[in-house]
Amino acid sequence: MEKEQAAAMEGRAVVLIDGVCHLCQGLVRFIIPRDPKGKLLFAPLQSEISRELMHEQGLLAGQLGTVVLLEDGVCYTESAAVLRIARRLRFPWPAAYLFIAVPPPLRNALYRLVARNRYRWFGRDEQCMVPTPEIRQRFL
Repeated sequence: MEKEQAAAMEGRAVVLIDGVCHLCQGLVRFIIPRDPKGKLLFAPLQSEISRELMHEQGLLAGQLGTVVLLEDGVCYTESAAVLRIARRLRFPWPAAYLFIAVPPPLRNALYRLVARNRYRWFGRDEQCMVPTPEIRQRFL
């Protein structure tokens, strides 16, 4: 990873998303106005930086159909990633973190149902979304 990218990540968490998925793109558009301090950065799973970050965490690129959150050197996936993202957002969204009390097998079963059907229900693009100039600095 380049030094400037490592510096940009300092003190921030990184959200890796499926860059062609409309639901995932919507998640980014949802997070940005609710994270005015810019504590969360983003990268599409299809990018080289995502592949590097996932490799560092022992994850295999291309085999993951989930949102990934890299936070304080720890990797979170599926419902844990989504709930930890919510915890970092402006009020009232941190309250959603209470769902962490739901057993992971139940939370993740619902997550996987949506993840499996995300293209059919929400659509997809042929290539990763191109961030607008206003949010480009939030992407690695």
